[in-house]
Amino acid sequence: MEFSKSLKLNHLFRRLYRKGSSAANGYLVLYCRRNGSQTNRIGLTVSAKLGHAVVRNKLRRRLREIYRLNEGSFCRGYDIVVVARSRAVDASYQQLERSYLALAKKLHLLEGDL
Repeated sequence: MEFSKSLKLNHLFRRLYRKGSSAANGYLVLYCRRNGSQTNRIGLTVSAKLGHAVVRNKLRRRLREIYRLNEGSFCRGYDIVVVARSRAVDASYQQLERSYLALAKKLHLLEGDL
């Protein structure tokens, strides 16, 4: 990933949930907030309620790949957290990608949306 890092610290996740903007659909919830730098920080949350480790890791890999392939179209300088919902486990890659990009567009995270 060119201009992105991982978001790993719990207090950053909590601050994003509390103070960030959010959008949701049947598959995902997306939270975002400006971070004051020129890089994006991406966090993924997949609850243990969604399945065993293999299922959760597969979903995480898919979400990470969707961001990686579309990273160039995202605005820079945001903290972004993606929370997977239970329907995301059975969704195809294309459904997840459409859902992810639709939420990003709704939150004006894509370059052409400003």
